[in-house]
Amino acid sequence: MNTDPDQIYASDPNIFAELGLPDADNHFLKAQIVAELYRLTQRAKMTQARAGAFMGISQPEVSRLFKGNFREYSMERLIGFLTAFDQDVEIVAKPRVKDSVRGKITFRPVDA
Repeated sequence: MNTDPDQIYASDPNIFAELGLPDADNHFLKAQIVAELYRLTQRAKMTQARAGAFMGISQPEVSRLFKGNFREYSMERLIGFLTAFDQDVEIVAKPRVKDSVRGKITFRPVDA
């Protein structure tokens, strides 16, 4: 990382890796899932209590989740939350294209 404040540089798309945090790739993927969960609840105009009922967690847990406190949740559990919102989840393994973002998740509506 460049430390000169007057220089502009391209950073890693994964902010967790950029900050040098442990397990950055896993945390980045979890953050993408939580962001999608947040978008789904906002699109449906759900309260946190109702979203929690869908996911099987309490409203305070939803609040903590949406504030970025999701390390305690496994990837499997977060994916389960997506399926609770009637979302199909596909995991695709393929060779990485050079210069692509590692661990990028793309969300598409099921009816698209």
